[in-house]
Formats: sequence, C-alpha cells, structure tokens
Amino acid sequence: MNVGKVRDNPWKSGADRTGIDKRPVEGPVAVAAPGPKGTGAVGLAGDRVYDVKHHGGDIQAVYAYSQEDYGYWETELGRTLRPGMFGENLTTEGLVVSDAVVGERWRIGADVVLQVTVPRVPCGTFRGWMDEKGWLKTFTAAARTGAYLSVVEPGEIRAGDDITVESRPEHGVTVSTVFRALMTDRSLLPEILTAPELPDETRRQANRRLSQ
Repeated sequence: MNVGKVRDNPWKSGADRTGIDKRPVEGPVAVAAPGPKGTGAVGLAGDRVYDVKHHGGDIQAVYAYSQEDYGYWETELGRTLRPGMFGENLTTEGLVVSDAVVGERWRIGADVVLQVTVPRVPCGTFRGWMDEKGWLKTFTAAARTGAYLSVVEPGEIRAGDDITVESRPEHGVTVSTVFRALMTDRSLLPEILTAPELPDETRRQANRRLSQ
C-alpha cells in the first residue's frame, strides 16, 4: 500500500509538479469515494495528485499494480523496482492486475470493496520518472497497464490485507484489452463496448476512435 505527496517535477516532460512518487505505508488508511474528477481528491487518505485533469476522481480513485507485472519489468529493464515505483496505491501479489476484468469487484480486508474501471495510460511524467529510453512505447507495447478502481464500499485497509475477487463479469473484457483497443488495436473496440461497466468517458473515447 503506497501514498505520495506532491513534489516538483525535475524532468522536461509532463506537468511541473507530480504525485507519482508513492511510498509504502503500513496503515490503517481510510478509503472512500473521492467524488468527481477535477478536485484533486483521491481514494486513499494521505495520497495526493497534482494533474487533476487526468488523475483522481471516482473512476480513478485507487491505482493497483501487481508484483507479477513488476517481475516482468525487472527482467526487461535489468533493475529492481520497488513497490510504488509505478505510482500505484496497491501493490498486489497473486493477482495479475492487468488481467482484471472491467467491473470486477475486490474485497480488501474486512470492509473495503473496489471495482475495476479502466487501465492506466502512460504520460510524460511517467516517462521522465522511469528514465528509460522509449519508455512510453515500451510500456504501451507490453500492455501491462495495471488498473484503476472505484470505491464501492469505504473503510480502512492495511498493508498485507487479503484481496478477494468477489465477482467477475462474464463479458471477459480486461483492462489490458481496453488499453490495446484505445492505443494500438482498433479491431478490439467493438469488444470493449460490450462491457456494461465500461465508464462513460471511456465509452465515448472508444466510440470516437471507432468512428474515425
């Protein structure tokens, strides 16, 4: 479990400040729906974002990335990647987040229920933070995106809490499929539009791309 404060962005890409540098905390940390995007509010108490146009709000309340995907990147990049390095709030183990189905619900600990919403789309700040040549293209090609989640039931979570998949929609549209449809493979657009839980903003984006 990781949270971050806003700090100056020393790189030449992205916003001039950023909250990407997430650091582990033990908790307990309160989790609640933050409300509409644009206010800077996020799902975990003590966490901060700076670019409120693209981060925060109910659909992107919490960001999760799996240790399994970190293992892939450590092999590809030849370096160790600590939890929180990708700016995620939840670093999971035993649950490959990029394969999560849109609308899938997770129970974390005793109280909190989150719902998978959309994939992470890499930005200039992420590129500068990772300091890897061609990082945006590399990340996009792998489509190991992690997932944003909304808050269905608020409560408190702690580092080490169990994550249980309580429900998984039968449509099978994963966040990785949504990412590839929007970024690299337009033939997948009709498939992602079959997911009733696809957020309205993402559905509009998919329809625009389909009409081009």
